[in-house]
Amino acid sequence: MSSFRVLSIGLVFCLVFLTSYLYLQSQLSDISSKMAMNFNQAPSSSNPSQPIVIYNRVPKTGSTSMMNVVYELFSKNRFRVVQLHVTQYKHMLTLADQIHFSRNISGWSNTPTFYHGHFAYFDPKKVGVDLTPIFINLVRKPLDRLVSHYYFLRYGDDVLVNKVRAKEGDTTTFDECVDKGQPDCDPKKLWIQIPFFCGVAPQCWDPGSEWALAQAKYNLANKYLVVGVTEELDIFVEVLEELIPNFFKGAKDFLDESGKSHIKRTRHKDEVSEQTSRRMKNTKIWKLENEFYNFALRNFHAVKTTTLEQKRLKTQFYNYEKVRPKYKE
Repeated sequence: MSSFRVLSIGLVFCLVFLTSYLYLQSQLSDISSKMAMNFNQAPSSSNPSQPIVIYNRVPKTGSTSMMNVVYELFSKNRFRVVQLHVTQYKHMLTLADQIHFSRNISGWSNTPTFYHGHFAYFDPKKVGVDLTPIFINLVRKPLDRLVSHYYFLRYGDDVLVNKVRAKEGDTTTFDECVDKGQPDCDPKKLWIQIPFFCGVAPQCWDPGSEWALAQAKYNLANKYLVVGVTEELDIFVEVLEELIPNFFKGAKDFLDESGKSHIKRTRHKDEVSEQTSRRMKNTKIWKLENEFYNFALRNFHAVKTTTLEQKRLKTQFYNYEKVRPKYKE
């Protein structure tokens, strides 16, 4: 074989090898780019294919008892439960975390999922993720909630009896705390339910902000499916079973059979005197928080009445008329 022919075959071989190598590199680069987009960009789908529930639990409102129902039902009703624990900024997700969390929710859209945790309301659409989760929550009478939290920090609950609490050994009563003007019973400690519904704006967390109250009311009425009250937890669960049965089917039967509408109680609480109660209720913060509680209570009773009435009648309160073009059998 002539040297010229050998050289020609070698050149052809090198050209084929080089072309194949460049094509393979191009394909690998394209795959890598697509993988990076999947991890770092919001999904293109407008909404998850499965329902998403977010329960941004207000502390000391019966949320542990509520979650006991959820954990009882998740296997039977085939949904995922995920707890979100905020580690840095207490009760608030940073803007970056809102983006990341919202994108993760969209990414896990193949299974109905129930998210819960102690964090303030936020809107995924505000951070560019076209997602409309179902928000639910519970609220409690503001002074009752604060007193419960005060004694919980000192005595714990009747479930985790061996866990050492932050104020373990402090026997100061709530009345004595108020008399001494101590920080644990400062009226500012009442300011929790309004900011949880108001959101992550700095004004939401300014104690006594009327702007925050108005925003909290707006969000409750427009962004939440239903908000219950601690004092009627069993009825709240019954309403949820009617409204979102793919999560709460069987909830009422579980509560009726187990008798566990409230599974955790503070081990020790002293009664609050009338004088202390009047003193706390004379503050602007209590008045705003109480106004919000009553707003939530009225909304819940309206939802409860219509929902349970429909359940009793086993019907819907609407029908279709004047459908065009007419349906042909």
